[in-house]
Amino acid sequence: MPHLFSYGTLQNPKVQLETFGRLLQGKKDVLSGYQIHMLEITDPEVLRKSGQQYHPVLIFSGNENDAVEGMLFEVTEQEILQADAYEVDDYKRIDTTFKSGKQGFIYVGK
Repeated sequence: MPHLFSYGTLQNPKVQLETFGRLLQGKKDVLSGYQIHMLEITDPEVLRKSGQQYHPVLIFSGNENDAVEGMLFEVTEQEILQADAYEVDDYKRIDTTFKSGKQGFIYVGK
């Protein structure tokens, strides 16, 4: 089963229910080598779901001392596509390895 790392609005139960139709199960994990910046969201549907004008976005720093804490959720292949639809065009999905050693997807800034 694929994993999806959330460091922002996908941890919100309302966003999960509206995006996936269920609450996601997962464990805390850490991503090294990234920093969080803020991105202004203009997509009306994403604004409605999240209720937030600014969303966090991961930016690669390459510095192993930079660490982002979040949740590593277990999702289906279909839910990955639903997450892709939720994230605005300023994000792209990539595969990476977390502190736990698990592999999963993250959304980073384009």
